[in-house]
Formats: sequence, C-alpha cells, structure tokens
Amino acid sequence: MHTHRLWLRIACAAMMAAVPFLAKADNGAALQAAKRGLVQFAEQQQAIRPGSAPADFPLDITDVGDLRQATIGHGFQVYTIDPKELLTRGDLPSLARPTGEWRFLISLRGKPIGLATVQQVNGRFETMAYGGAVLAKDVDAAANAHGNGARSNLRFIRIYQARSDLLEVDRAKFAPLHSARESLLLKKAGSQLVDGAELLEPLRAAVKTNVEAFR
Repeated sequence: MHTHRLWLRIACAAMMAAVPFLAKADNGAALQAAKRGLVQFAEQQQAIRPGSAPADFPLDITDVGDLRQATIGHGFQVYTIDPKELLTRGDLPSLARPTGEWRFLISLRGKPIGLATVQQVNGRFETMAYGGAVLAKDVDAAANAHGNGARSNLRFIRIYQARSDLLEVDRAKFAPLHSARESLLLKKAGSQLVDGAELLEPLRAAVKTNVEAFR
C-alpha cells in the first residue's frame, strides 16, 4: 500500500514537471477568442479604411485586404516576475507567475505579422489588442530555433519593470528577445541562449533604474 502511494506521488510529480509552457497556451477558449476577434477586426478595418494600410497600422501588412488571409497561429500565456522578488531571490524560473494574459501569433502567408492579445473579461476571453510585429517575428524565430514540435518546452516571460521579454527554454536557459537585448544592453543575438544567473544582475539593474525614474 505504501509502495503504491509512493509511486502515485512520483507519477503526480512527473506530470506536474511535464506541464507544458506554450503548448497548452492554445487554450480552447482563448484560441477561439483570438480567431473570432481576428475575423471581426478584419471586417471592421475593411469597412473603415479599405486599401493600403496606414503607417501606424498595428500589424505588418501593406494592404488592409490582406487581413482576410491572415490566420491565428500558436499562442502562449504571458508570465511575469515580481520586481521585489527579482531583487531578493535568484532563481528566475521559480519566480515566474502567469498574468492571465495570452498572446497569439498572427501570420500572413506563413510569416508573422503581429500578435493578438487575449484576456478574460467577466469570465469570457476577448481579444483586447493587436500589435507587436517586431515581437511576433522575434518570438517566432526563437521558438523555431529552440522549441520542440509542440512548443511545450518554452515559456514567455515579460518583466515589465525591466522592460524585458525572455523566452525560457527547458526551465534552464533563456533567449533574450528584442526588448531585453535593448534594455539590458546584451550583445548576444536572440538565437543564443544564456543562463538565468547571467541575466540576473542586468535585470536587477534595469528594474532599479526604471523604478527610480518613476519616483
């Protein structure tokens, strides 16, 4: 009996350790909200301003009509790290917490053109915003370089106070995305992985600088 319970605990622990980062980000309700929202957005934009997309358009397209061919790709939940914990504790993976926000890649003819931001409003997932063309391309490239087929070994972490986005790989390494490379003055390209310990001090310095700037 005791042996059975021990193996049950081990199995449960293994399942918890195997919880995917990005694979289940295609949460059914959130994914459907992203797809539904894109159809509505395309219809609205076609009615408001058909023809060439303006320079400030949130997605990387040249013609608003292209939205009819755009598709929702894989999604990911956004995680973040509390700045106080970042300043006092040293293990980045254990500090990350879900924000409740989801991002879905939007593609046109196989190329990322932006992101759909999905959140829960009164218990229902809704698309709240579009944009992030640079981030979409960055995430797509890093995920293709480091992700498994289901993207289940990846986790997207946004540290707001450090103005830094990271893609965590296998709960051990990180691919600093464009914002992190800019904010933390990193020389490595997004395709290269770094240890969390290597990012800790630059992140802390960025948090302190940005917090002081808002006081």
